[in-house]
Amino acid sequence: PFPRRFLTSKEQFHAYLRAGGKEEEEEEEKEEKKEEEQVSSAQSEPPAKRLKAEELSQDGESQGNAGEEEKERPEKKRARGQNKSRPCMKPNCYEQSRLCPSVTQGCAGQCHFGPRCRFLHDVSEYLAAKPADLGQRCVLFDTFGRCPYGVTCRFGQAHLGDGHQNLVNASLAQQWEGKLLVRNSLSKELQQQLRKRKFSFWKAEEFLRGLHRGKGGKATEGSTEVSNCTATQEGLGDSSSSQRAEGAPSIPTLGPLTDEDVTKLRPCEKKKLEIQGKLYLAPLTTCGNLPFRRICKRFGADVTCGEMAVCTNLLQGQSSEWALLKRHHTEDIFGVQLEGAFPDTMTKCAELLNRTIDVDFVDINVGCPIDLVYKKGGGCALMTRSNKFEQIVRGMNSVLDVPLTVKIRTGVQEKVNVAHKIIPRIREWGASMVTLHGRSREQRYTRSADWEYIAECARVASPMPLFGNGDVLSYEDANRAMQMGVSGIMIARQVPVGALIKPWLFTEIKEQRHWDISSSERFDILKDFTNYGLEHWGSDTQGVEKTRKFLLEWLSFLCRYIPVGLLEHLPQRINERPPYYMGRDYLETLMASQNVDDWIKISELLLGPVPPSFTFLPKHKANSYR
Repeated sequence: PFPRRFLTSKEQFHAYLRAGGKEEEEEEEKEEKKEEEQVSSAQSEPPAKRLKAEELSQDGESQGNAGEEEKERPEKKRARGQNKSRPCMKPNCYEQSRLCPSVTQGCAGQCHFGPRCRFLHDVSEYLAAKPADLGQRCVLFDTFGRCPYGVTCRFGQAHLGDGHQNLVNASLAQQWEGKLLVRNSLSKELQQQLRKRKFSFWKAEEFLRGLHRGKGGKATEGSTEVSNCTATQEGLGDSSSSQRAEGAPSIPTLGPLTDEDVTKLRPCEKKKLEIQGKLYLAPLTTCGNLPFRRICKRFGADVTCGEMAVCTNLLQGQSSEWALLKRHHTEDIFGVQLEGAFPDTMTKCAELLNRTIDVDFVDINVGCPIDLVYKKGGGCALMTRSNKFEQIVRGMNSVLDVPLTVKIRTGVQEKVNVAHKIIPRIREWGASMVTLHGRSREQRYTRSADWEYIAECARVASPMPLFGNGDVLSYEDANRAMQMGVSGIMIARQVPVGALIKPWLFTEIKEQRHWDISSSERFDILKDFTNYGLEHWGSDTQGVEKTRKFLLEWLSFLCRYIPVGLLEHLPQRINERPPYYMGRDYLETLMASQNVDDWIKISELLLGPVPPSFTFLPKHKANSYR
């Protein structure tokens, strides 16, 4: 789909970028460094491309001795999934001497560890080893009037006065005083309750006791949830009082007693999830973080969902897992996605979240294809464990006051679709909505999504809403999807796809046009992401490097976008691997590179030079172009 004038070879592409966009230098160095270019590009290419290049070179060398040996040679196993052996450098490893948080917060004499503290308390000693500032403006100071990171901020010159005093813009800080920008944080008190197992799960335990009394969960349907919406309030009041009488621990209350404290909500009284026809940004592991969701909200995403959270980690009070549940104040319709394999942990986790965080819906991940989840009985494996699946849905629905949704695939095996059999049962179990990804577990993210089958399942699911998911990269794809009879579409990853390659896809769908976005506009999006990242993760060295890490993960998907102005035939297709091409300017060409070194170069334009020991390899190999 490319005009010939934009096409180029791999060697010319990398030589152009190394020359910084100067074609004269490219022509002079092309012949001298041709061999060096091939070696260096092979070393720095992502593993998926390097593997293919090595295979081709081996085939070329052995072409003369092909014959019978070539026929007998077994086909090499295709690399796919995650880069499990990639080097892991945590952001806090890039700073050798760290300042004690008590000093940063202005209470140096109140360090709880005293002489045992392993951090520095001398500001002058810290500043002597601190790397140079990355810029003259601090986004936190400019936005909120105060930077909580003080002398540790990598943009400290913007708000540090005489004697390293942290300056405050009083008028600007007053505007934000008392406003909660990010919700659903894990408090220390709740974390201690979870770690010491002192949190009360009386609703979940009542349901689980019913499971043991009944058989497979079906016998408990009448005892754990009121399926008949015409049941008398007296009966509901008696059942709730009997539950408390069975020895369930009392919950400390504050304020007057209301009907909601005594009477359990009936299914028809639960809040409805009114998102039909809206654009739903799917939960995206690693890349679907809060700063990225803010970018998508700005471009028109209506519904957002946090990254997949493992229920057992949440129940243990792990801070890193609870961070996936955080909600920005701009996310007006927000849900969280849980992964688990057993009804006890999933039901308890649902009750925990119902009482501690603010969400509009809870989603069950029954579509995760990775082996780590599948082999433990979670993700797609629940589609083959119908009893456990039913118990999980019924249990979570019985303890939640918000709608429960389920995300599934067409099935486990490639040519054996089972979703149409499971969806009516999910509706009976009490789910409010189902999202169907039009691929099986064996297909992972390769091949094309089966929208004909999604349409069939949408008819089976009625009147329950069903959202379709898969292969939406343009407004024409979205229009065809909506014509299939689905209630809405989910814009997800589907390596490669939609929101990660072009977050402005939401704008294209709403305005029904192809947006030939320029390289400078795309670079401004990256600037906004880094600003949001510094707000969320911090502007100290640890926050800067964490922002860089997630920026690089996102760039590993963004590089697959092909500018609309370069295409002869619109739109870009999902599984078409673009050839090497020259952009309309140097920045557009740089953004098209699949070379890790070029992604790092883009990050340095935004966040300054990387630390000396910096290494990066993307989490996903992303082989769906093959």
